[in-house]
Amino acid sequence: MKNILVADLMTREPLTARPDDSLLDCAKKMSKKKVGSLLLVNKKRLVGFLSERDILWAVVKKSKKGLSETKAIEISPKKLVTIKPSATIQEAIRKMNKTKFDRLPVINNNQVVGIITARDILNFNPEFYPELEEFAKIREESEKLRKIKKTKGYLREGICEECGERDFLYRVNGMLICESCRDST
Repeated sequence: MKNILVADLMTREPLTARPDDSLLDCAKKMSKKKVGSLLLVNKKRLVGFLSERDILWAVVKKSKKGLSETKAIEISPKKLVTIKPSATIQEAIRKMNKTKFDRLPVINNNQVVGIITARDILNFNPEFYPELEEFAKIREESEKLRKIKKTKGYLREGICEECGERDFLYRVNGMLICESCRDST
């Protein structure tokens, strides 16, 4: 589970609303889609977050007429806690525990790309999704290749002359060695 990323489990294309939509419209949208929250987005940028709890608070404080006149952004929490799609599920859990939020908007390059909820994480069972572990391995290998190309020190794949492991090799002091042996010299 340590290699599973937020991007692997997040809900893509989460329910959104404009910041100037009324609370009544937001509540109807949430009810219709059977979700507990929506993101307030302006030009793909997150500007607020609205949950069932926020709307319930407004119902108690305002009349029904007030709900249709109150803009969503007016009751959105001022502090927005987000997470990147490249974060691990453990990081998401830690952030949820620390902030006491059970939903985190997923932001990449200042744009909303999804939402991860405690339910998404709780519903995840690695035995049902062995391909996610495979994706994690592919991602790890791709990252290695990217690093190798960046250093331009990659020669070929083979057996390290230092530790005997099969890996991508670098020429260091006349020897062909793997990245971990190269880093330890």
